[in-house]
Amino acid sequence: MTAAFSKTGSDHATVTMLSAEEIVRDLGLLREIVIRHKAPDAPLAVGTAIINGIETPVFTKVPQTLGDYYRLALNAADLPFLIYQDERYSYGQTLHLAENLAKALVSEYGIAKGDRIAICSRNNPQWCMAYMAITMIGAIVVPMNSWWQGSEMHYGLEDSGTRLLIADQERIDRLTPHLGDLSLRIIAIRPAAASTHGDFAALLQKGADLPSSLLEDRHILPDDDASIMYTSGSTGHPKGVLSSHRAIISALYSWLFVKEITEILRPELREDNPLYQPGILANVPLFHVTGSHAQFLASFIYHRKFVMMYKWNAEQALELIEKERLSVLHGVPTMTWEVMNSPNFAQTDLSSLRSVQSGGASRPPEHLAMMQSKFPGRAIPGLGYGLTETNAVGAIITGKFYLAKPDSTGRPIQPLTSIRIEDEQGNVLENGQIGEICIKGVTVMKGYWNKPEETARVLKDGWFRTGDLGLLDEHGFLIIKDRAKDIVIRGGENIGCAEVEYAIAEHPQVCEVAVFGLPDERLGEIVGAKVMVKPDANVNEAELQAFLQTRLAQFKIPSRIWIQTEQLERIASGKIAKKLIRDALIKDMQGQQEVR
Repeated sequence: MTAAFSKTGSDHATVTMLSAEEIVRDLGLLREIVIRHKAPDAPLAVGTAIINGIETPVFTKVPQTLGDYYRLALNAADLPFLIYQDERYSYGQTLHLAENLAKALVSEYGIAKGDRIAICSRNNPQWCMAYMAITMIGAIVVPMNSWWQGSEMHYGLEDSGTRLLIADQERIDRLTPHLGDLSLRIIAIRPAAASTHGDFAALLQKGADLPSSLLEDRHILPDDDASIMYTSGSTGHPKGVLSSHRAIISALYSWLFVKEITEILRPELREDNPLYQPGILANVPLFHVTGSHAQFLASFIYHRKFVMMYKWNAEQALELIEKERLSVLHGVPTMTWEVMNSPNFAQTDLSSLRSVQSGGASRPPEHLAMMQSKFPGRAIPGLGYGLTETNAVGAIITGKFYLAKPDSTGRPIQPLTSIRIEDEQGNVLENGQIGEICIKGVTVMKGYWNKPEETARVLKDGWFRTGDLGLLDEHGFLIIKDRAKDIVIRGGENIGCAEVEYAIAEHPQVCEVAVFGLPDERLGEIVGAKVMVKPDANVNEAELQAFLQTRLAQFKIPSRIWIQTEQLERIASGKIAKKLIRDALIKDMQGQQEVR
């Protein structure tokens, strides 16, 4: 290993802070660049289409379905693509194997357009191939949370109406006791010796002998259903977010659009002849839009390596960045923080890095200051804001804008996305006023699967009400202030407080419970709970946490639980005073730290 950022000199641009006047100047230049870049004769031309009765800006020259999109692999057929431990697949091999699986799904399982097929597995090449195969034949992919317990998996499979599950053995073992009356067939990734389920590798071989005609005439349209991704919100169960082929593809090309116009404004950021093939560390789960969209699917456009980890580890991340000469470190802010604080950081050659970005949670200002010290030169810091319901598209901020406005998550992602702030009555607020953040654009979901009432509450005239509170400043930069929805964001993972409350309330000694987020330096937030138990109860924090082990994924289980026999505090309406409880406990915890 060599010293971090061993490359120095004029090829590394220094990021300096913009003044208010420079921000106005650069925003004006950006507007002019955007107009030219989306013109009718441009590669990323923008026109309009009628979607759900609403005239919507769309890209007019990009692939219209995911099956067409995957064929971008043919332009980089021999370049490395999927890398996982000792497995390495080129772009051409990946496309070929995905097509083989797609043919087998049609021939062996009779999969038709609109059928739901779930994937539940650790990050691995088979997950990626399965996603491609499912969507290229017009079926709907259901990327399930691989941290879920068996009962949670049962809910997702039943709710989505999944007829086929592709999973690794650990997830199959977890689900088996909960299969119940599910009418479900299973394909196993690396099955156990005694497995009676379909074998993923065997299907790839079988598909190789099947005719290509099985993939023809699938009649897939841009606005057909493509995926159902589950997200936690303020209700008890996760909701299935239904998105179209066009929505997902539009997200991918929106990020390309932003990259290209940024490089026109800042030509020093462009690399015409990079020393290494672009590469990204796949350090977040593929069942999230960050992992599936911003990392995996976006790689087709950039012809970059997609290097997967078995499990997140900062030291292994540093090793892979150096070994594979990766150009992008992207994930939740916690990961950047752990990499910067790793004892191996100073001895690792990170000269290949060109972008250090994050999303899913806010980044504390002290993290940004550390990044400027640890990642000088061309490793431009950035932050994004998006939701599962918007296919990860919302706002983005990078480089000098980010340094000038470290409390912001950026401006709306050009050229298809709009953001506005509304009050509780739906009135649009002026810049500087705090209200609910609303997002409109082609990447917004079609709705919540089989939940028309909940869909109607958050979608109106194409505008999605995010449940986040914030404002647009005088330059149109979004600043997130709080959440209207009752959720905790732990290391970028959304946790619905109601779901955790319901699980705790199942304990026979529990009378009532309040679940909330507690600040944490590493993860942003952790889950906390205050519980009222019966007067004669004999239960402690550890016992309640153990009780939840089979009911909730590990990351949802409260790290701190306060137990009392008195009724939880109330507000005037009689509701539990969750905010007051949370604030009082945080103040008490801070006081204890000061005493120490």
